Formats: sequence, C-alpha cells, structure tokens
Amino acid sequence: ASASASASATKAAVSSKKSPDTTYATLSHTSDYFEQIHKMALQLLEQGDAFMDDTPQEEMRAEREQRQNSKRRDESTEVNKERFAKMCTGEAPEWCLRAKIDMTSDNGTLRDPVLFRSNKEPHHRTGTTYKAYPTYDLACPIVDSIEGVTHALRTTEYNDRDAQYQWLQDKLKLRKVTIHAFSRINFVRTLMSKRKLGWLVDNKVVEGWDDPRFPTIQGVVRRGVSMASLRDFIVAQGASRNIINLEWDAFWAINKAAYEPIAPRLMAVEKPGMALVDITEGYSFSGDGLDAVTAQVHPKDESMGYRAIRVAPTVVIEGEDAATFKEGDEAVLMRWGVIRISKKVSETRFQAVFVPDASVKKKRPLHWLAYNRPGTLAEVTLVEYDFLLQKPKLEESDELSDPGVLTPVSKVETPAFGDPALLALQYGDVVQLERRGFYRCDKPSSASLGADQAVRLILIPDGKAKIPFSRLPSALAASSSK
Repeated sequence: ASASASASATKAAVSSKKSPDTTYATLSHTSDYFEQIHKMALQLLEQGDAFMDDTPQEEMRAEREQRQNSKRRDESTEVNKERFAKMCTGEAPEWCLRAKIDMTSDNGTLRDPVLFRSNKEPHHRTGTTYKAYPTYDLACPIVDSIEGVTHALRTTEYNDRDAQYQWLQDKLKLRKVTIHAFSRINFVRTLMSKRKLGWLVDNKVVEGWDDPRFPTIQGVVRRGVSMASLRDFIVAQGASRNIINLEWDAFWAINKAAYEPIAPRLMAVEKPGMALVDITEGYSFSGDGLDAVTAQVHPKDESMGYRAIRVAPTVVIEGEDAATFKEGDEAVLMRWGVIRISKKVSETRFQAVFVPDASVKKKRPLHWLAYNRPGTLAEVTLVEYDFLLQKPKLEESDELSDPGVLTPVSKVETPAFGDPALLALQYGDVVQLERRGFYRCDKPSSASLGADQAVRLILIPDGKAKIPFSRLPSALAASSSK
C-alpha cells in the first residue's frame, strides 16, 4: 500500500479506538521499534538462525512446497550480514532475510519464512529513512514481548503461525507471551479482508475507512450502531474458537432496542413526488402562520417532555401515501388529528376536512409537515446504504472487480423536507422519523457550508426485511416482485 493509503488506514484505526465510550491507555506503533527489530534480525544472522536469500518468489514458493532447502541456506555469517546491510540501504533489493527453521516441517509456516524484505515505498511515519522492513511474522513476537503484553489475542487463522511466533521468542531470548486464540465473527455479505477493504478505499468505491458500509468501528458507528449494543453483542458471542457466519438482522434488532426508549420522534417527507393537502374546513387557523399543537417528544415517555408541532392550512405528505387516496377516505395526521379527503384536485393535490375529536382507531396514519411559509421546514438528505457485496460469501477466486460481486448501487440519497426541530440535531444524535425508522445525524445543519444546508441523516437498519419508503434498488425490486 502507498504511504498515504497506510496513513489513512492507521488514522481510521486509531480514531476508532478513541471515542466517548472507548479509549486506550497508550498508543504505540511497530515503527517505534524498527531499530530494535533491525538489531534482532542481525542477532539471528550472527546465531546462524537466519540467512539471506535472493531466490525468485515463484521458485521460493516451489521449494517450500517441495520442502527443499534454498541454495543460499548455508552461506557464511559474514556474507549474510553484508547482504543484509545492502538490502537495508536499498543497494540490493532482490535479497530478503529468511528464518532458518525446518524445511521438512508439516507446518508450512516453519519452512524458513521471510522475516525482512526490501520496500522502496515511503513509510507513512518514517518516510524514506528505511529501505527494508520487517514482516509481521518477525515484528509481532518482538514488539509484544518488549511492550509487556501478557496474552496475545489472535484469531484462529494464525494458529499455524503460533509455533513460528514462539520459535522467534526462544531464539531471541525474549520474555514469553501467552497466545490466546479466538475465532473471527463473519457476517454475510460483509467484507472482512483489510486488503480488499483497502482496494475499495483506494479505488474510491467508498467514502473512506469510515464508510457506513464498512465493518470498521467508525463505519458501523456512522451507520448507527450504539457502542453499548456492540459491546453487549460481542460479549454474548464469547471467545469461541468456532468460526461463525452471522446474519446482521439479529444484531440490528438488538441495536434498535437500545434506541427505542430514548430517540425523539420527528417527521420528514420526501421531496420527489410529494403531495399537498389543503384543509378547507373543520379547523380554525389564526392566519398568522404560527399555529401549533403540543405533543410528547416520545409518545411512551412523558418524562422526555413536550414540543410544539406546527400546523397549517396546507400540509405536505408522501406521494406514496397520496397515490392511494380516494374521496371520502379518512386518515390520521399523526400527533394532530383525523382528516377526510373531500376532493382530488390532481395526483399531487387534495382538499380535506379536519374532523375534530374523531377516533384515530383503525385509520391510516400519515406523517406530514405544515407547509405554510418558505424556509420554515428543514432541508434534509436521507441516506440509505445496502450491502457492498451481492454474494453472501466471497470465494477465494473472487475479485471485487468481477461482475456480480459488488452491489451495483449500494447507496441512495433522497432530498426531503423535515421538521424544523431537525435543525437542532448534533452530529451523532439519533431520532426516529415517524413511519420511516431510526436515523443518525451524519451532518448537522450547523456544519453545512455553501449552498448545501441540508441536515444529513443516515438510516439505521432495524433487522426487518421490509424497509418503509426505501429507495434502494434492491428494496424496490423486492417490493415489485410481491
């Protein structure tokens, strides 16, 4: 990876570990120990536990498969040290440092693994200071021991490398670290490979390492995952060694339960196709455009307080709702009251009568907004995300650029009008938009610059198969097929 890409990934990783809910005691980098690792690499050479090799990569792979020693394996210590020095200065990039373990081992990771190799790309922290770098295989057992790690938590895919890790600590006479293995949790249609996630970032398929479609901490938090729900979910899984593939639905249902009792209820209506309803009788408006009714912030929790909801002779509703209206139909303007459609003026304009004190039972609920004066409604952008992958699980041979691997459209933005109260949201606030679902504020109004003053809200999945008012192609296709 390039220095800029590595810096971006590192910054995202560090940021994800520090939030109001989580933090870290100290921050260190493997590059802090490059000099010590370099000295220990020389120590292995001097002990006869490593050697320099210029065998071409394909030939080296074949030799390891055939359990055949490299022709360079038994060269002298002085020659090896000279070649190591030239590799480190960039004079001999064809050479690499290999451990001298056991080419006959049934464990492939013990067949003289590469420990140090040339790389002329600038490092994201040390720049061009070094021309060769240690591999993870060499760096991890050294850094873990030096830093005082007592238990190294590693996923089961590293099991074969445990013997290699322990061999290096033995040969370098380092304090031993206990390895504790646990299985990865895989989610269907979710990329977990850092290399493949990096490809999506580098090719600008996504917004960055914090893209809400990513399984990174920053990504899932932007999508609306509460840290408390995430922690509870992970703890519930336990430190099993069995690899599991989970559906997201169960997790999103747990996450929704965390927001249900605390998220304020507001309303928003899509701009495309929206319809207007003129209330011609049944309600006495003041005429100054300041009419309002009072409703609880949360219908099930009076302790959260009350708020004013603007009402007006004209309200805006979803075009999807209006498409089914017939004269004489009754519906409930949520938190206000019942209306009866008296006339269909056009496909997107209706007249209605307000029906005071009518029962709301068994009547269709409508979310709506008072549409009395320009500028009184919040400009909102509703954002939906789909899975990045079309396939439940990637095969080893699958490349992200292959047709049918990535979802063609996995992000949709819809302009909408919203309750003016949305203008007071701060980054990270969660609200429920009536009949739509829970949304997390990704960009408050105060953060808007230039012409785009819209509050940006990201839909939080709730684990249900059907998404109300979804504009994702996959959801529209599923709806039309029924």
